[in-house]
Amino acid sequence: MSDIRIEQVAFGDPGFATCFAIRLEVFVHEQNVALEEERDEHDATALHFLAFHGKEPVGTARVLLKEQNSAKITRVAVKKNSRGLGVGAALMRHIEQAVAAAEFRLDGQTQALPFYEGLGYLPEGEEFMEAGIPHLHMRKKLSYEKKLAKN
Repeated sequence: MSDIRIEQVAFGDPGFATCFAIRLEVFVHEQNVALEEERDEHDATALHFLAFHGKEPVGTARVLLKEQNSAKITRVAVKKNSRGLGVGAALMRHIEQAVAAAEFRLDGQTQALPFYEGLGYLPEGEEFMEAGIPHLHMRKKLSYEKKLAKN
């Protein structure tokens, strides 16, 4: 896992185009999500993260900052040929360290529940459909005080 590197990129940077290309590959082409659903108004204000395995960009995630030290992780995507290398877990851990929030939320695809639960996220509520894919709301609380001490 030492050859996995995460960078934060801005919406207008070339790195964002790479993030979006990975999202298109995973969500639109692989999972048949409509392009209109994948691209939304949140991209311009979200924090974007790009994961590299060696020199190759292989994964992405974005974070929407919410009220009261809360953040929502969305658009977590890892290229098919890079799954199982720890890229998704590295992205999630990096976000939890880099973003000053005491609570993280996400809407996880039901098939990815074991992955998110393994990282300490707890499911909440009933299953729902988003972009034709079953999801569950999930949440993880962190100690904000401990996070501030690390930074």
